[in-house]
Amino acid sequence: MLQVRLVTPERVLLDATADAVELPSMSGYLEALYGHAPLLAELGAGEVRLHGGSSADQKFFVAWGFVEVLPERVTILAETAMHPDEINLGKAEDLLKQAEKTYAEAGDNQAMYDEANTLMRQADEMIASAQGKSL
Repeated sequence: MLQVRLVTPERVLLDATADAVELPSMSGYLEALYGHAPLLAELGAGEVRLHGGSSADQKFFVAWGFVEVLPERVTILAETAMHPDEINLGKAEDLLKQAEKTYAEAGDNQAMYDEANTLMRQADEMIASAQGKSL
């Protein structure tokens, strides 16, 4: 079994065991199993899914941070993390509106386009997670 910890600057959301952990990295989703080769990756926005063990197949929304995978342990350090029940759809929709506004105002500014795309992805993932869907 993997020991899995999900931590934000404010709290420890999870300290449990799991057979497998799926999580969003900046280069796509990855899955860690017991005995996985050591890995350090940057988190993107999306859903962390735990399978088996004491985690009871839980799901969490995370956005931005890092994950350390060791053969017997996964530590997720997220800037934002919450259980789908904690997601405020109104705030997620406001974030999507902010992203759309940033995109519309970007003009020739590539950094603003990148920020808008990041915000859109985060809002979309939050909304999907709250509705029990995955993108």
